[in-house]
Amino acid sequence: MRACLLVSWASLAALLAAGPVPAQERTEKPPLHGQEWMAITGKPLGATAGAKMFERGGNAVDAACAMIAATATMWDTLHWGGETQALIWHPVEKRVIAINALGVAPSGATVEFFRSRGMPYPPEHGPLAAVTPGTPGGILVMLAEYGKLSLAEVLAPAITLADGYPIEAQTADAIERNKAKIKEWSDSARVMLPHRNEPGPSGREAPRAGEIFRQPELAATLRRLVEAEQRALKRGASRKQAIMAAYERFYRGDIAVEFAGAVQTAGGLITREDLAGWQVKIEASRSVSYRGVEVHKLDTWVQGPVMLQALNILEQFDLKSMGYNSARYLHTLYQAMNLSFADRDFYYGDPAFPPEEPIAGLLSKDYARARAVLIGERNDPRMGPGDPYPFQGGVNPYADLLRAWPPAPAPTSPAPTGTAPRPYTPSGVAPPTARLGDAPPTARAANADDHEAFYRGTTSVVAADKDGWLVAVTPSGGWVPAVIAGKTGIGLSQRLQSFVLDPRENPFNVLEPGKRPRATLTPALALRDGKPWLAFAVQGGDSQDQNLLQFFLNRVEFGMTPQQAAEAANMNSFQLRDSFGDHASKPGRMLLDDEVPRWVRSDLVSRGYTLEFQPRTAGPITAIEIDPLTGTFWGGVGNHGEDHGIAW
Repeated sequence: MRACLLVSWASLAALLAAGPVPAQERTEKPPLHGQEWMAITGKPLGATAGAKMFERGGNAVDAACAMIAATATMWDTLHWGGETQALIWHPVEKRVIAINALGVAPSGATVEFFRSRGMPYPPEHGPLAAVTPGTPGGILVMLAEYGKLSLAEVLAPAITLADGYPIEAQTADAIERNKAKIKEWSDSARVMLPHRNEPGPSGREAPRAGEIFRQPELAATLRRLVEAEQRALKRGASRKQAIMAAYERFYRGDIAVEFAGAVQTAGGLITREDLAGWQVKIEASRSVSYRGVEVHKLDTWVQGPVMLQALNILEQFDLKSMGYNSARYLHTLYQAMNLSFADRDFYYGDPAFPPEEPIAGLLSKDYARARAVLIGERNDPRMGPGDPYPFQGGVNPYADLLRAWPPAPAPTSPAPTGTAPRPYTPSGVAPPTARLGDAPPTARAANADDHEAFYRGTTSVVAADKDGWLVAVTPSGGWVPAVIAGKTGIGLSQRLQSFVLDPRENPFNVLEPGKRPRATLTPALALRDGKPWLAFAVQGGDSQDQNLLQFFLNRVEFGMTPQQAAEAANMNSFQLRDSFGDHASKPGRMLLDDEVPRWVRSDLVSRGYTLEFQPRTAGPITAIEIDPLTGTFWGGVGNHGEDHGIAW
């Protein structure tokens, strides 16, 4: 009898390793189909804003802009002072366009400024964490260059939401959880805690789920943008010129004056000159080919190329034969991520500033082959960045830093009286290996907030239309808790914390005024046979390209539909250096889905991993696939959060 049971378990293990598990055929959310258009984002009301644009005759860019504006208004882990970046397939020009609307460090934000305050990194919260707002400019430039509708039409849903909408539980509860921090900033407390002077029996000061949440000052600011457009039109301006008149008012007009004054009053560094000098960039994307699929990402001012590097490495392995989420597959993914993220942590930064990133070498197939041979049978907790310079015909100018990486904790100047220095956590130290008994089927992280920084911020937006426009966006910044800039109603970004102050950590991402921090935000587009095929994005900080990588492999290697791939269980690594907070690394730490079989867990522990478990690990992925046979759209919407899609 026991022999029969052993054979049965072995047969089941082989079946699971052979391909997608049968349960993947049924999904918690239904597949989304459309013929005319499709709009997906992080909130149901946000998706409705996109649908309204299509009903008005707009294209996918109009819809995407309306969804960014709506979700920013709804504090869907972003607000109007945050940042926006996008990838757009232009059906007439037959190319992928990259939108860089990431804010920059203010002129007063220097290494010396923060070190004089005893800080090893810029702070996580507060006015000193802010970069210049990018989301308003990103929306306006995308709309002016590639949309069809007016700014008045595209901002109408966001203005209505700012006037008042029934807030959902997720955001309302996030405000309540963070109310102590919110109370540090009077304007934030005034807007976000309507019951602070009259808490109910439970002591709740945030709005309740379903309560009408009002932001009249933000509504007034948005109306001022529309006013600028309407005045320009009356003067005979073209559609594009009128929209850019709103851009001028925000970054150089009366809104800029009010915004900069409010930030400085709150203790921040952003000036009128910082706003006036910033501009949106329209760029080329970066791409690699993976088994015939052309994958496009943004440049090194975000983490996007890390997925391209991982794909180059993984192309050296027969992933399909390993089986979906087998121990060998998960181990190979983890190691490919280690190699790619180590390069991200040392070589990525704003390409507009010297030194020049070695992107040609980093994306070289030969470099990927050289890195792939480093993958052994166990996790290497000391896996570090490689040297891509020889693969682009150069010599590494930072060979000495590379040999010493990761650096020892950097000394900081004594903090001013009353200011406690934040701890610096070096990477490269492996945690104890967990025993199998340490990870029972119901195990969780000991602290529910332990993953919060890792997954912080962001929503996602994808849109497509029958004319061939395909858009993927990952807007972020200004998440709860955020500083609201006076009576502008605009929540500030917290992105400055993604800089480093010590060049030994990353000589390409050292804080400088006017420089963009290396952010985590990373939408993706894929082409097949030179034609648009797949737009996909996800929120979640450092987990973004990990989840997008696995979504893509689920689709390409294991034949899942977009909805199946969006819900499928993922693995997350924490060995990379965190882009937030203390930038710590936790080598060997791996997050898995609760339902991972015990024999897979045992194998992974034997390979040196410390395992943690959660019920859902895919992240709130949003995706649109264009069926090459029918031309119709397949939508995928993760079951992780409140992401929602509408199609016709």
